[in-house]
Amino acid sequence: MVSAQVKKKVIMVIAPVNFRDEELFHTMNVLTSCGADVEVVSTRKGIAKGMLGGTFEVKKTIYDADWDKASAVVLVGGSGATVFWKNGYLLNKLKEAYKEGKIIAAICISPVALAKAGILAGRKATCWAGVRGQLMMYGARYTGSDVEVSGRVVTAAGPWAADEFGRAICSLLGYR
Repeated sequence: MVSAQVKKKVIMVIAPVNFRDEELFHTMNVLTSCGADVEVVSTRKGIAKGMLGGTFEVKKTIYDADWDKASAVVLVGGSGATVFWKNGYLLNKLKEAYKEGKIIAAICISPVALAKAGILAGRKATCWAGVRGQLMMYGARYTGSDVEVSGRVVTAAGPWAADEFGRAICSLLGYR
């Protein structure tokens, strides 16, 4: 039996430029409030810049994150999240994490990376409406909901859903 005191590690992945501020900060706040240990990584170290002017100091990249210790992987959206779509290393890590039974979550345009990794095929999923065609092209069943939970996979439509997205991840992690 796992103690309620044990903090589960969540890796949040942001773009180095133009991540969506609320999708990082609101989701991270919900996750830490429910008891998760959140580590934010990106494709490079340094100051990452949000679309609305927020910043975050990234100390680890996706290449040196400790994926094995994570219980969940969360992709943050924003216009910069297109960098995830063609990053073979990240797509492979997402596939591995999913196969290992980890929770996989993505918001805004970042569910496209999950679709490209083969994680959304045959699943109900949502995303920013402007990229729904890409989800469907990879076999996802687009719902248009604010948040969609399908097994261990959580997708969300955009910044307005960040709190609900965070709560859905917390619930799957076993936090109340």
